Amino acid sequence: MYELNDKIKNLEPYEPISGTYQIRLDANECPVNLPDEVRREFAARLQEIAFNRYPDPMAGRLVDSFAEYYNIKPTLVTAGNGSDELIFLVESAFMQKGDKMLVVSPDFSMYNFYSSICEVQSASFLKGDSLEIDVDALIRTINRDKIDLVIFSNPCNPTGKGITRAEAEKLVSSVEALVILDEAYMDFWTESLLDKIEDYSNLIIFRTASKLVGAAALRLGFAVANPAISKAIKAVKSPYNVNSVSQAFGEVIYRQKETLKNRQKMIVNNKEMLYNGLVELCGARNDCTVYSSVANFVFMKTGCSREIWEYLKRQSIVVRLMGEYLRITAGTAEEVNAVLRALGAFFER
Repeated sequence: MYELNDKIKNLEPYEPISGTYQIRLDANECPVNLPDEVRREFAARLQEIAFNRYPDPMAGRLVDSFAEYYNIKPTLVTAGNGSDELIFLVESAFMQKGDKMLVVSPDFSMYNFYSSICEVQSASFLKGDSLEIDVDALIRTINRDKIDLVIFSNPCNPTGKGITRAEAEKLVSSVEALVILDEAYMDFWTESLLDKIEDYSNLIIFRTASKLVGAAALRLGFAVANPAISKAIKAVKSPYNVNSVSQAFGEVIYRQKETLKNRQKMIVNNKEMLYNGLVELCGARNDCTVYSSVANFVFMKTGCSREIWEYLKRQSIVVRLMGEYLRITAGTAEEVNAVLRALGAFFER
């Protein structure tokens, strides 16, 4: 009788919160849909797709649009079926048996999950109570333990904290390990290393269309690296990993520079409104800490996190429960005000 192996037999499929809620602030998605004029252009592009043909294996027009938006060379970019595909791809292809990987904690849980599937040794570098990364200590750990690959999100999901551009450069230039900076939330900050990518032989940067860009439904992610690493990523990925619809729609979206610029301002303003409102609500409470954020969400620690989470659900508002922490996405201004009113009512009880 066939039996599943130990690494997968006890796994449970990922199941997001089910049900219908008026306000969803649990997944760090963009709070607004794409404008009508963009979706009309989608309809026109849809008519051009040859559905009987495989997609462009290198997603050339999509990559050109992405590269133009970020002012980088298209040859440095590889498109993926979401950043998750690229994370798994790099961990599995760039690591060999006996190699060691390092993640920081807390951080995006999928880094460790994929390493377990790849059977890669993975260790954790723990952050302090402030949830900041001590870059000098991280460098010492990487070099002392002879780490082969280090990966973390910058800005961090779920803390909203980030290391500066100067700190990131110091890290990459001080270690021999391959450094992967997952910049999924860097569209909301100004400390990216994208323009420095060719200066380093050991750096990969991930970007996504699921946050600021507002195209989570398309599952588009991008790996940016020097020519040698980019060639290797293109060589190990599956030939037709990004479907033709996502390629066409993604190309259209990345041409909308003014729309994305205005959206970025709106989301950052709403995040500041959310942060300031949470600070005001929690200011006099000993069991509540609100962390500053450079992403599109706010992270808070409270002794009554589950009670708050359940209370908000009853008000048809969903946020992310993470143990004693809550992660709240910055939605529209109306959604931010609604969650602050609901939290105010909870604390008044």
